[in-house]
Amino acid sequence: MRVLLWHVHGSWTTAFVQGGHEYLVPLTPGRGPDGRGRARTYPWPDTVREVPFDRLREEEVDVVVLQRPHEIELAERWLGRRLPPAVYVEHNTPAGDVPRTRHPLAGRDDITLVHVTHFNDLMWDSGAAPTRVIEHGIVDPGHLYTGELPRAGVVVNEPVRRTRVAGTDLLPVFAERVPLDVFGMKVTGVPGGDGTFEDLPQREMHARLARRRVYLHPYRWTSLGLALIEAMQLGMPVVALATTEAVEAVPREAGVVSTRVATLADAVEAFVRDPAHARQAGKAARAAALARYGLPRFLADWDRLLAETAAS
Repeated sequence: MRVLLWHVHGSWTTAFVQGGHEYLVPLTPGRGPDGRGRARTYPWPDTVREVPFDRLREEEVDVVVLQRPHEIELAERWLGRRLPPAVYVEHNTPAGDVPRTRHPLAGRDDITLVHVTHFNDLMWDSGAAPTRVIEHGIVDPGHLYTGELPRAGVVVNEPVRRTRVAGTDLLPVFAERVPLDVFGMKVTGVPGGDGTFEDLPQREMHARLARRRVYLHPYRWTSLGLALIEAMQLGMPVVALATTEAVEAVPREAGVVSTRVATLADAVEAFVRDPAHARQAGKAARAAALARYGLPRFLADWDRLLAETAAS
């Protein structure tokens, strides 16, 4: 099957393109938001082919995977024909007046709206759109945890712009208790004591993160950060705000989840001070994440939906 999708969410797409299909990703001059082409910092297989946007009309496409509202118009214009069978993946939690936030596809009944968490399915007003929940799956980074550094690791992309959403305004509270290292994109200027801030390729970031004693997930309002699942599969104990889907993702034996910042700060310090406890919780975190967010289940769920969509 030939699947057209845009390179929007690098971590999610890395898992999605591990399936048994051919994946076409648009390419525009300058590799802007509508045409990034193949990822440069994520390991993508050769089955992912970047196609110049003005050559897409020469391609046969079985299914389009949409991720932003304007991609419907882009797909029809660039393919030069009516939109092929399509699904729409909603990666994000609703914004604004959340209980009444209506999804952009709520008025359509011809495109399946795929939510990546049950929380999102609950909170979005999806209207007439048929919905499906396909929970995240990730490529197993391996049990890399050593916890040799008595520090906490945090992964946040654009932490300055997303201060309250990502919870980076809380980092000084944690930095008073333990040293923090923040990894991600555009991290310059993040408050957080004497910690370091690095933007690295995914593989290198995983290796460095796994040397930290505990993973801190300070997000207030995100769908379900893939960095949290990745940290768990690395074998790290986790400390996270009890918001959105995190309460479903992290079992009690794998870490601490709470809405009380003081409780979370105590937990981070406790893990840093007790390597044996941290290691034990990290093993439980890895087992839980592999069971629920393993790649085989994720790809099987998507294969079923893609086949249904292409046949419709």
